[in-house]
Amino acid sequence: MNKNLNWAMLGVGVIANEAAQALGKQGRTLYAVANRTHDKAVAFAEKYNVAKVYDAIDEVFADPNVDVIYIATPHNTHYPFMKRALEGGKHLLVEKSITLNSRELDDMIALAADKNLILAEAMTIWHMPLYKTLWSRIANGDFGKVQIITLNFGSFKPYDMRNRFFNMNLAGGALLDIGVYALSIVRSFMTETPTEILSQWQPSPTGSDEMATILLKNAGGQMATVALSMHSKQPKRAVISCERGYIEIMEYPRAEKAIFVDAETGKVEEIFAGERTDALLYELSDMEQAIQSGDASIMKLNFSKDVTDIMTRLRKDWNLRYPNEVW
Repeated sequence: MNKNLNWAMLGVGVIANEAAQALGKQGRTLYAVANRTHDKAVAFAEKYNVAKVYDAIDEVFADPNVDVIYIATPHNTHYPFMKRALEGGKHLLVEKSITLNSRELDDMIALAADKNLILAEAMTIWHMPLYKTLWSRIANGDFGKVQIITLNFGSFKPYDMRNRFFNMNLAGGALLDIGVYALSIVRSFMTETPTEILSQWQPSPTGSDEMATILLKNAGGQMATVALSMHSKQPKRAVISCERGYIEIMEYPRAEKAIFVDAETGKVEEIFAGERTDALLYELSDMEQAIQSGDASIMKLNFSKDVTDIMTRLRKDWNLRYPNEVW
């Protein structure tokens, strides 16, 4: 029988709290927590009955009792933490966006392979039961070929240039924060990665990407449009147009419902799977399955790489480089 894995959490923000609560639904707790501010780590540990709090972040990478680390810190910190964790022999689940760019991700994929460790992005879309259901039905031909995908994601974030949404020193901007969800939808419903990419963008006062519109097309002729904003609200809406009708999904990062509208009859089918509130539980469960089985395919790192490559290409087109970033 597989043993329960010891999870360590790096970071104590919103996602870290959700992950601790997800384990709690299974009657389990995090084994350990590390954070830049020690007092916050102590408070987090008391809240969730976490057994171990490290005095210094580096201690989590060296602890032999830690099986897997969830990195839930700002984007720009992921790469150095990932490198130390993998060198310490730890499996890794890393909050989106997994790295700043393709070079960083390629380095970490090679290191994980060398160490025989599972590396994955904590992208809810890969793990929600609704998407697994839809992908299966598309593969079975229920809706016909996917032709064109339309996505919106807009948040209204006040112009506080110190917060992570606009702060270049924290790798702020629409693409890495919310665009990663939209592009993950695109990649997951396309039969192959898009290679033709056009875009336009608008910088915020700090130089981060405040708005962007993106057009994508793959060799099979499938197309997508994406509209993003960090300072104007849009619905989190995805429409996957197929030969036999279209699939509409609202609140798509953690969706539990889709509708399919038949192109000929107009008949509406409602499709339900999973629970929005269990998004982190699905992620953690799939990660544990990958570690226990040694089969990482369920974590879809190949899709995360394709999305990272697209985002890197876009930012190179825009000449949008973060401080001290190496492409």
